[in-house]
Amino acid sequence: MNLPAKTKESMNDLKLLSIIIPARDEEGCIASTVEHLHLELELRGVPHEIVVVDDGSTDRTWNILQAEGEKLPELKPIKNEGPHGFGRAIVKGLDAMTGDAVVIMMADESDDCRDVVRYWEKLNKGYDCVFGSRFMKGGGTIDYPPIKLFMNRMANAFVRFMFRHGLNDTTNAFKAYRKAVIDGIRPILSPHFNITVELPLKAIVRGYSFTVIPITWRNRRHGVAKLKIKEMGSRYLFICLYVWLEKYFSRGDYLKNEEGKRQ
Repeated sequence: MNLPAKTKESMNDLKLLSIIIPARDEEGCIASTVEHLHLELELRGVPHEIVVVDDGSTDRTWNILQAEGEKLPELKPIKNEGPHGFGRAIVKGLDAMTGDAVVIMMADESDDCRDVVRYWEKLNKGYDCVFGSRFMKGGGTIDYPPIKLFMNRMANAFVRFMFRHGLNDTTNAFKAYRKAVIDGIRPILSPHFNITVELPLKAIVRGYSFTVIPITWRNRRHGVAKLKIKEMGSRYLFICLYVWLEKYFSRGDYLKNEEGKRQ
């Protein structure tokens, strides 16, 4: 992994963490997700905003978010009026965030709030990105469906072979970035779950520093998973090939320069 190229004076320059949560038909868990996240960050002294993007829900998700927003000023519920898609909802949240760092998190409480705090701490040590792995020492999964687990490991092995980056959990959405990274990897192309590989791969290929920490994941206890196994096909392959071509044929046109911007 790359080491952070930050001066000592700039190590702790982050002021606000934005957490972006795309949500679609999550009425059974969205309130507890937001409340538990806010409580953990509040207790740990992390300045934050929670941007939940309702991506065309047909249940009570939006009404619940509005009610939660009246209680929590840190909550910013917004609607993605369409077209819909997991990636489009995340981009909507990235466009609306006001923080100088961001964590992308699932709405179903599968991601651990305590890991969000650990991401923030690592970013404040100077890293541009922090990637979590469920499959390294100290990480873990609970109730991972066997078929999806098999497909996950196959897909991540393929990505690791293509990019030789050492990551073994690239497809996991739960990652953290400085805002400068998000600005530096635009435009973001992925409309669906393939955004989970586009963001980290572009960040790595364009020269942003990163570290990897172990995280834990629990299968959802409410609602229905939105990711379908067929999503692991052509859309992922397209993005992987797109970034691979940039890595080997762009001649460094998009690399981060010394000021942290694209050349």
